Amino acid sequence: MNISKAEQRTLHALAQGGAILVEKNQQGKIVAVNCATRDGWTLADCTLGVFAKLKRRGLIASSRGAPYRITYAGRAAVRSQPDNR
Repeated sequence: MNISKAEQRTLHALAQGGAILVEKNQQGKIVAVNCATRDGWTLADCTLGVFAKLKRRGLIASSRGAPYRITYAGRAAVRSQPDNR
């Protein structure tokens, strides 16, 4: 599966324990997304377009109104990266 650099960064942050928080308007349509890492930082690469691609491919999902998290398919699709810890 071809995944762009921004999608890889987002999936890697989610695989380490991050979450995507969404903002909805009155009609329930998603108008803004905010990707938070496990340390509480915001990821600038996570845009509405990247979010839509990841959701359409089934790499992220939300259950019971919780923030969006990485799925098993997302974990399998993300390439490993050295952790700077």
